[in-house]
Amino acid sequence: MAVVTKEYRAEARFQRVSPQKARLVLDLIKGRGVQEALETAAFTKKRIAPVIHKLLVSAVDNAKYVSGERGDDVDVDNLYVKQAIANEGPRMKRIRPAPMGRAYRYQRRLTHIILSVAERATSESLVTRVEDPKAAAKPTKNAKTAKTAKPAKKASSSKVTKKATTVKKVSKKA
Repeated sequence: MAVVTKEYRAEARFQRVSPQKARLVLDLIKGRGVQEALETAAFTKKRIAPVIHKLLVSAVDNAKYVSGERGDDVDVDNLYVKQAIANEGPRMKRIRPAPMGRAYRYQRRLTHIILSVAERATSESLVTRVEDPKAAAKPTKNAKTAKTAKPAKKASSSKVTKKATTVKKVSKKA
């Protein structure tokens, strides 16, 4: 039986920041607990950080609301940022004046940010597995043969001959 994890997501589309700059902040909060991620986003000095903070709060509120509607029990303290993606949105083409009456084109990039939070799997379960100490103590036949097997001899080309070298000591004459 497969374990189903419940994800709750929030999106902010058409944000006026490049995806590369948004990923700088998203990489800071990816995989962290929600409370730690909120603190990180609140104190990050980037222009997109307040938007990501607001988006994270929205994802947590979505988790509370959807779990209440379904009748699920979601522990908000056990939520973590499972996925944080900054995709590229449409680009706005703009023109900048250039010397001698010319014009240079440039592009303003937009970003679609997707945040997904999920509940961490708890290690507490009704069934506790205990290993049998007798089974762990018995070595298998493969383990015995692996210990007693001798390593294969190396090829003859790996023989190294040492040449005797003489060192002459030179004394300084004053």
